[in-house]
Amino acid sequence: MDLGITGKVALVLASSRGLGQAMAVALAREGVKVAVTGRNPEGLKQSVQMIEAAGGTALALCWDLSDASVLDRLVTQVEQELGPIDILINNTGGPPPTPAAGQDPALWQNSFNDMVLSLIRITDRVLPGMRQRQWGRIITSTTSGAVAPIKNLAISNTMRAALLAWSKTLAAEVATDGITVNVIMPGRVATDRLRQLDEARAQRESISYDAVVQLSLKQIPMGRYGDPKEYGDAAAFLASQNASFITGTVMRVDGGQIQAI
Repeated sequence: MDLGITGKVALVLASSRGLGQAMAVALAREGVKVAVTGRNPEGLKQSVQMIEAAGGTALALCWDLSDASVLDRLVTQVEQELGPIDILINNTGGPPPTPAAGQDPALWQNSFNDMVLSLIRITDRVLPGMRQRQWGRIITSTTSGAVAPIKNLAISNTMRAALLAWSKTLAAEVATDGITVNVIMPGRVATDRLRQLDEARAQRESISYDAVVQLSLKQIPMGRYGDPKEYGDAAAFLASQNASFITGTVMRVDGGQIQAI
């Protein structure tokens, strides 16, 4: 299927590894020019290599998303080197596992700045250009905890839920401008982050890592963890011309795991 986005320009945040990297590579396979961001130069180098191996064009930006002072400069760099941004993939790393009660208010505040406000700022920076061109795709990657809270991930659950409400509100505001705004939500997709969470659970509950995996698989109707490529392909579809009438929604890539309606 031709997704109709060859030659478009995408900015994929937090894409030096994991799901962000998978989404960047999926877009590159469709002929999109991709700017990747991250704080790990080696990870960025790997993302660029994967994009180029897929036949794409890449620009690597070492970018701490919480630093608002560099936002305009780096977005301008993308515009100058690749072109106006047509596709924005909002993505951030996850916070450490924590319960809901008793957390330092500074941790909540910093997490909001890193995981929510940073994405809103970047979206506001690229949105006027999308409106002017009457075409754009804004896709925000969250977590299943936003609709079915995950034990011991209180901060992640809370921040990602805020992004759902923001995305839904924004979608209605820009729908007549040819811009779609959607959320993509992973279940248990096999990334380093998921392995870290499974290892943390194993330690917390004094069971083996393999036992944690088996318990998780029992909750997934497909009986396996997702492949990051499957997640990337879903994001590429949402970014496509074919998805032009899909906006204000949540696409779950979870193998049937999430029980909430």
